[in-house]
Amino acid sequence: MYWCACALLFSGVWSVSPPVPDQLSLSGTWTLSSHDGALVLPAEVPGCVHSALLREGLIQDPYFRFNDVSYRWIALENWTYSTTFTASAQLRGKQEVELVFDGVDTVASITLNGNLVGKTDNMFRRYDFSIRELLKEADNLLQVQFLSPVVYASERSRAHQSYRVPPECPPDVQKGECHVNFIRKEQSSFSWDWGPSFPTVGLWRSVRLEAFDTLQLQQLSYLPLYNGSGSQWELQVELLVDAVRTTGVQVAFSMSELDLEQAFQTQFLSGRTKKTFTFHIKKNSQVKLWWPSGHGDQPFYMLSVRVFGDGFLMLNRDVKQVFFRTVELIQEPIPGSPGLLSIITASTIIKTKGCQLESPGSTHAFQNRSPPCHLKNLLRSAVDANMNALRVWGGGVYEQDLFYDMCDDMGIMVWQDFMFACAMYPTEADFIQTVREEVVQQVGRLKSHPSIIIWSGNNENEAALATNWFNISTPQRPVYVKDYVTLYVDNIRKIVLKEDPSRPFLVSSPTNGVESEREGLLGLDHVPWTRFASEYGFQSWPSFSTLQPVSVKEDWSFGSNFSSHRQHHENGNQQMLQQAALHFHLPNSTDPLRRFTDTLYITQVMQAQCVKAQTEFYRSSRSQIVGGKGHTMGALYWQLNDIWPAPSWSSLEFGGKWKMLHYFARSFFAPLLPVSVEDDGALVIYAVSDLNVDLKLRVVVTVHSWANLDPVCSRTSDLQVVPGSSAVALYKQPVAALLAGCGRCTRLTCLLTFHLEDGAGSQRGSDNYHFLSSPREAVGLQRANITVKVQQDGAGFSVTLQSSSVAAFVWLDVGNIPGRFSSNGFLMLSRNKTVGFEAWRPTSAAELSRSLTVTTLRDVY
Repeated sequence: MYWCACALLFSGVWSVSPPVPDQLSLSGTWTLSSHDGALVLPAEVPGCVHSALLREGLIQDPYFRFNDVSYRWIALENWTYSTTFTASAQLRGKQEVELVFDGVDTVASITLNGNLVGKTDNMFRRYDFSIRELLKEADNLLQVQFLSPVVYASERSRAHQSYRVPPECPPDVQKGECHVNFIRKEQSSFSWDWGPSFPTVGLWRSVRLEAFDTLQLQQLSYLPLYNGSGSQWELQVELLVDAVRTTGVQVAFSMSELDLEQAFQTQFLSGRTKKTFTFHIKKNSQVKLWWPSGHGDQPFYMLSVRVFGDGFLMLNRDVKQVFFRTVELIQEPIPGSPGLLSIITASTIIKTKGCQLESPGSTHAFQNRSPPCHLKNLLRSAVDANMNALRVWGGGVYEQDLFYDMCDDMGIMVWQDFMFACAMYPTEADFIQTVREEVVQQVGRLKSHPSIIIWSGNNENEAALATNWFNISTPQRPVYVKDYVTLYVDNIRKIVLKEDPSRPFLVSSPTNGVESEREGLLGLDHVPWTRFASEYGFQSWPSFSTLQPVSVKEDWSFGSNFSSHRQHHENGNQQMLQQAALHFHLPNSTDPLRRFTDTLYITQVMQAQCVKAQTEFYRSSRSQIVGGKGHTMGALYWQLNDIWPAPSWSSLEFGGKWKMLHYFARSFFAPLLPVSVEDDGALVIYAVSDLNVDLKLRVVVTVHSWANLDPVCSRTSDLQVVPGSSAVALYKQPVAALLAGCGRCTRLTCLLTFHLEDGAGSQRGSDNYHFLSSPREAVGLQRANITVKVQQDGAGFSVTLQSSSVAAFVWLDVGNIPGRFSSNGFLMLSRNKTVGFEAWRPTSAAELSRSLTVTTLRDVY
C-alpha cells in the first residue's frame, strides 16, 4: 500500500464569501432527428432514441412479441440531438465555461453554434469541453450528431486488417448485432443469451454547463487506509480540480466526530490537477467500521472540505458519508491441497454469498426507464434473501451513483467488473487510450464506496482464451495472449493499482487468481469444487403475468414461435424440460393455456432445486478438503435480475417479481442452515454457520409419508459445538437404517425434513428437506385440496392455507399485483400454514383473494 505523511496545520484569516460557480442544466426536452430529416420529434435527456420514439407513439413497446427484431432499423440510423439555450451575462462573464456530458451513447460529434467542440467514442466516459469563447447570449445551438453504433462497430472491425478479433457475431439464436467488442458501449446491448438486441443511441446521462472564475471541483474521493501493524487509520482524500490559472491555496479538512482538523498548503496548476492529502485519524480505537449485511451496521462520518485562496473561501464541500472498512483477498496454500484458500474479507472474514446483476444493475434494457424505486426494490430483494454480495457484471454498465450509495447503506458487498465480456478486444492506440480514460474516471468515481470490495478486469475472457472458445489456431495464440496482457494487465490493472491501493484486483472472473498468474494469466483448471464460486446457475421462464403483456394468445405455448424467439440460449427450452423430466412428470393438460402455465411453473421448480442443490453443496464444503478440492468460501449465482420478459438464469423477473428461486435463496443463504447430502448410502447433515459466535446444536430429523400429513417418526443427534463461520457434520446414518425403524417407509413412499435445535429445544435457523427419490417416483402423493383465506394484517396481508394432504412446491401467485410473500414454493407437510404478503402498491384483501391462485406439483400432471 501507499502511505503519505501529513502536512501543515490550517491557519490564517480569510473572507467567507466564495466565488459562486454557475451551472446551467441542459437536461430536459431536446429535438431528435433522423439523418435525412424524415423523423423529427421531441426527446428527453437523459434518454435514448428508442424511448423518444416510444413516447411519441412512433413505435410500440419494444418488448412486445418480435419488436426487438422489427425495430432493428433504429440502431442502423444516424441520429442528431439538438437544443438551444440562453447563456446569461453572469455565466458568460466567468473565466471558464465547460460543457459537460456525464454519458454519451456512444459515437458522436458535438457542435456548438456550428463549431466542432469535440467527439466521443465511449459510453462509459464523462466528457467536458471548454466553450466560453463560442457562447453568445441567446439561441445557442448545441447539436450531438450520432453515428449508428452497429455501423461504426462494423467499420472498426473491417479496418482491423491484420487478424480477426472474435467473436465476430453472436450466435444466430441471440438475434443480435456484430462486432460489439470494437465499440466501448454496453456489450449486452448488441444481444446476449438472456437479453434483446437494442443498441441504444442517445444522451443517457445529464448534460450541463459549468462556469467558474478560479477553481472548479470535478471530483472528491477518499480512501481509508489501515496500518495493521500500527493499528493506525489514515484517510486519503483526493481532489480533482480545474483551475483557470495556477493558484496557491490552503485545503482544510475536518471530521468533528473524530476530532479531525487539519490543513495543507498546496498549489493547483492551470488546467486539471489531481491532489492527494493523507492524514492520521486520532481516535483510532473509536473508529466505527462498515460491516456487510448480517454482520453489523454501516456507520459513517461527515467530512468537511474547504479551500482558501486569493483572500476568500474558494470551496466549501461536505461529503455526506465517509466509511471505514478494510478488505482483503486471501490466497494462501492449504496443507495437503494443490489449491489456494480464496476468500474476500471486509472488516473481518465474511463468507460471501449472493448473485450477479444481469446487464446493468438497473432493471431495464433502456437505462432511463429504471426509476429509483425499482432499483431500491431490487437491492432490498437481495438483502431480504440473505445476500451480502452482488457482482456487477462486465457486459453491462458501471452503475449509477445511487446504486452504490444504496449498497453502502444496505451493507451489500459489490464485486465490480470492468466492462469487457466473453470476447477478445483490439489493442489499437486509440482504443487503449479511451479505455485508460474510462478506467481512471470510473475508479475515481467509485473508489470511495465501501461496498465495492474487489475489481475484476473482465467477465470470462481468461476462460475464453485458456480453453479456446473461439478456435484460435496454435500459431496465432501468442497474438491474442499479448492483446490480453496489454489490455488487462499493462493498462487496466496498472491504472487500478495506482488509483486505488485499498482493494484487490483480479484480472478476470472467473480466475484461479495467483495460480493463473503463475500459468501466464491463463489458468486451465477451473474446478466445480471451487474455493470461490463466482458464477453458476440454471434457466427458468418467468411467470405468465410477466409474459402476458408482451404476447398474444397464439404465443402461449412452449412450442410457439414466440417461445422460441424469446429463448436466446441455444437449446435452452429443451434443456429445461430435459432436466425437469429427470425429476418430475412434465405438464400434460389438454388445455393449451394450462399446459403452458404449468410448464412455466415446472421450469421455476427445476431452477430453484438446481441452484439450491449447488449452493448448499458449496456452503457445506466450506470446512472440508476432499482430494485437494473444497473449502468453498463464497457463492455468487448467476443471475439476479431480468431486463425484459424472457427465459433466463435470473431469480427476479422483469419488474421485480420473485421467482421460486429467490424464495429458495432466502433459505439456502440463511446465516444458519442445515444441509443434507448422501454419501455412499448414508445421510449426512451439516450445520452451516455464517455467524460470528460458537453454538451448541443438534439435528432433528423427521420422516414424513407422501400419503399422510402426520409425521411417521423422528431422530435426534447429540449436541455438538458448531464454531462460527464453519460447516460441521452433526448427523450421519445409513438411510436404510434410518427408515428401518419408521414403519413401512421406503425411499419411494417417504421424505425427510430436518432442522437445528439448541440445548433448550428451540429451533435455530431455517429448516430443510431431503428427497429420498426423485419426486416423479414418489408413491402416495395426491392432488391436495387447498383452501385459502386472505386477511388484512396491519400494513400487510396474511394468507392462511388449509390442506387435505401433503403438497409439494406450493406456489402462490397474485398475477400482476406487485409484491412478495414471506414464503413460497414450499412443502406443505401440515394441515395449516400462514404466510404474509407485502404489497408494493395499494390493494385489498378482496382484490388479492380474486387474483390468488395456488399451484402444487401434483396439480400439473
